[in-house]
Amino acid sequence: MATSIARFSRRAVTYNLIHRCFAAEAALATKTEVPKPKLAVTPSPDRVKWDYRGQRQIIPLGQWLPKVAVDAYVAPNVVLAGQVTVWDGSSVWNGAVLRGDLNKITIGFCSNVQERCVVHAAWSSPTGLPADTLIDRYVTVGAYSLLRSCTIEPECIIGQHSILMEGSLVETRSILEAGSVVPPGRRIPSGELWGGNPARFIRTLTNEETLEIPKLAVAINHLSGDYFSEFLPYSTVYLEVEKFKKSLGITV
Repeated sequence: MATSIARFSRRAVTYNLIHRCFAAEAALATKTEVPKPKLAVTPSPDRVKWDYRGQRQIIPLGQWLPKVAVDAYVAPNVVLAGQVTVWDGSSVWNGAVLRGDLNKITIGFCSNVQERCVVHAAWSSPTGLPADTLIDRYVTVGAYSLLRSCTIEPECIIGQHSILMEGSLVETRSILEAGSVVPPGRRIPSGELWGGNPARFIRTLTNEETLEIPKLAVAINHLSGDYFSEFLPYSTVYLEVEKFKKSLGITV
C-alpha cells in the first residue's frame, strides 16, 4: 500500500514540474515575439474618386454625356442623364430630372426649368413629329411640370403642374395655364392663352402680356446668378464661418 502511494506521489510531482516548465516557456515566447509590421495601403493618385453615397448630377449613358454651358445654373440635386444640352444663361432648379436616355433634350438660351420638373424624350412620336424635347429661348417652365417629346418655341410660359405629351407644340409667345394637359399632337397657336384638361383656347394675349414673357425669363436668370455664385471656388460662405468662430470666441 505504501509503495503504491509513493509511486502516485512521484508521478504527480513529475507532472507538475513538466506543466510549469512548458508554461514558463510559452510565457517567455509570448513576451519575446516581435510584432508584425502593419502594411499601409497607399491609394493610387490616378484613381477616380466617385462618391456613390449621394446622388450624381451628371450621368453619362454610353457615348452621350450631358453638356452644360459655363454660365448655366444647374442645382446640386438635379439629374441630367444622356443626351441633354443646357445652353447659356439657362437654369435648372432643385429636384428636376432631365432624362435624355432615348432622345435629345435641349434647354435654350435664358430658359428655366423649375423645381421638380420631369423632362423626357421618347424613341419616336406617334404623330410623326420630332421625338426630341426642345425648350427654346426665353421659356419658363413652371414647377412640377411633365414634358415628354414636345416642342416649345421661344418666349412661352408653361404653368405649374402642366403636362405636355408626345408631339405637342407650343408656338412662340404663348401661355399655358397651371395644371393644363396638352394631348399628343396638339398645337398651341402663337399669341394665345390656353388651359384646362385637355387644354382649350381661352383668349388672345394682349401686346403687354407678350412683352412680359421674356422679362420673366430674364428675371429668373438674374435670380439664378445669386445661387450660381455660391458654388464658385470663392463665395460668401466664409463670412458665415467667421461669424460662427467669433460666437465661439475664436480669433479670426
